[in-house]
Amino acid sequence: MAIAVGSKAPVFRLYNTDRKEISLSDYAGKTVVLQFFPAAFTSTCTEQMCSSRDELSLYNDLGATVFGISVDMPFSLKEFKQKNSINFDLLSDANKRTIHEYDMYWPNFICDIKGVAKRGVVVIDKNGVIVYTEETANPGVQVNFAELKEALEKLK
Repeated sequence: MAIAVGSKAPVFRLYNTDRKEISLSDYAGKTVVLQFFPAAFTSTCTEQMCSSRDELSLYNDLGATVFGISVDMPFSLKEFKQKNSINFDLLSDANKRTIHEYDMYWPNFICDIKGVAKRGVVVIDKNGVIVYTEETANPGVQVNFAELKEALEKLK
C-alpha cells in the first residue's frame, strides 16, 4: 500500500541522468509529481514515461514538477531518457531507499528480479504533504492519468 495521503513526504536525495543530486527539499513550496516505475525500457514503463512527457505542458500549467523514479542506474536512465525524448528528470533510486520510504517497493518483478519500484504516482503539495497516491496492483497496468490530473486540478 502506498504512503498515506495526509502524511509528510519523506525527503529524498537521488541522482538524475547527469549524476546531479536532486533533493525534494529543493522543491519546497512547489507541487511535485513522483512517477514511480519498475524498469526502464519495458513497454508499460515506456508508455508511462512517454505519457508524462506528452502531457508535461499540462503539468507545468498546473504548477507541478514531474520526476520519474526507478531503481535503474543513472546511465541506464540516461539512455532511456534520450531514446524516448523524456523532457523531465528521471531519478535513480539504486539503493532502494526512496521506494521503501514511499511504500512503492515491489519485492518480486518479472523473471525473478528482486526489489524494484511499483508502478505508481505520488503527488506532494506545496507544503510537502502527500495529497494523492496511486499504485497499480499489477506492474503491467498503467496508472490512472485522469485521476492524477484531477488531483492536480484541485491544488490550483
